[in-house]
Amino acid sequence: MQLPDGLVAVVKKDCPTCLLVEPVLQAIEKDGLTLTVYVQDEPSFPDVGTVVDDTALECSYNLEIEIVPTLIKVENGTEQNRTIGWVREEWQELTGLSALGSKLPEFRPGCGSISVEPGVAERLALRFGDFDVVSRRIEVGGMEDDIEYCFDRGWSDGLPVVPPTEERLYRMLQGTSRAPNEVLGEAPPDLATCTVEKVALNAVLAGCKPEYLPVVIAAVEAALDPAFCMH
Repeated sequence: MQLPDGLVAVVKKDCPTCLLVEPVLQAIEKDGLTLTVYVQDEPSFPDVGTVVDDTALECSYNLEIEIVPTLIKVENGTEQNRTIGWVREEWQELTGLSALGSKLPEFRPGCGSISVEPGVAERLALRFGDFDVVSRRIEVGGMEDDIEYCFDRGWSDGLPVVPPTEERLYRMLQGTSRAPNEVLGEAPPDLATCTVEKVALNAVLAGCKPEYLPVVIAAVEAALDPAFCMH
């Protein structure tokens, strides 16, 4: 993404360290430096001139923000350096203001970015990333039970399953470096094309953990080998 030149800060109001550095952000602006603040939760915070509403978390996702506050130095639209949390020496070095935050503690740890919270990171990757689900999407009515729906479609023999949502599929695929569209072979009885994504979908359904996916893929590859005679 194209960033404004100067200093870029990413904060959220629900963070003691971000509240702590609000006067520092005001001081940066008062010293005449160009400052743009992206806020994840409350657009009225902080009380500085240029605040960008990032409640959709698109900027936080594209900048790979894991900790707030994060302060980034930008030149010609390109990130040059960044610091996370509040480390007075690093903020002073990044801004060039030797007296910045002199009345504050030397160090305070930051808080976790909303963009990396469980479930949120997956949704952002699906919305803003380059991940594309090839498998057919099935809409389940609000009054239907997910588990019963899976059973009625023959996806379960009655034992509990985990409905394979897009977020769960994405999380499962993080367990392997192999491309989702990589073809592993043809699966009987219909000789349908079996891809890494299809294996991951079934792994989600079975309650598999992402770190086990490479073993599952290896097992499927072995079973699809003609020498195994699964056909």
